[in-house]
Amino acid sequence: MHEPALTRSSSGAARGLVLMLHGGADKGLDAIDERSLSWRRSRWMMHEIRGKLHDAGLDVWLLRYKVKGWNEQHGPVPSPVPDARWALEQVRAEHGDLPVVLLGHSMGGRTAVYVADDPSVVGVVALAPWLPKDESVAPLVGKHLACAHGRSDKVTSARATARFVERASAVAASAEMVEMGRVGHYMLRRRGAWNSFAVEHVKRFMS
Repeated sequence: MHEPALTRSSSGAARGLVLMLHGGADKGLDAIDERSLSWRRSRWMMHEIRGKLHDAGLDVWLLRYKVKGWNEQHGPVPSPVPDARWALEQVRAEHGDLPVVLLGHSMGGRTAVYVADDPSVVGVVALAPWLPKDESVAPLVGKHLACAHGRSDKVTSARATARFVERASAVAASAEMVEMGRVGHYMLRRRGAWNSFAVEHVKRFMS
């Protein structure tokens, strides 16, 4: 089995770090490699937004999980969660107490919420996230949350995201939901708008 891996892009003098978390599936123990469409989708976004984030003094890291599934049925901790916590430990090992914003797509958005209780995390930006109705908002206490979702998404639910954001607003430092219009799950349409949403909110949470 592959180990988790990080792709790093440095600003040169970081005042903060964006940790990107890619999507996946409900179930699946196949190893993630660079042929994974979910990983590649986030890699493309990283390539497109890193310049603006570097200009703001932010490093950008992309995590690649060990396996593609959430796999809640295989144990008490979903598969990508230990990988995300490992990545946050790597941030601390290299940068100390640098503030981190988690930028997740789909399952990556759910993973970001799950590990938002990490002391380095100041906020979560979730794109077309997978947020079931019983997902806990407790990790977001005192943190910032911004979600974007297209109303034509057939993979994850914009309505579920809106309900989650409403619940999170009771505990989070801020909680916002933006509807991206008649676009689907994979951020292929209105790609510039998805990128702008991510950059704007990451920078806002770092200010």
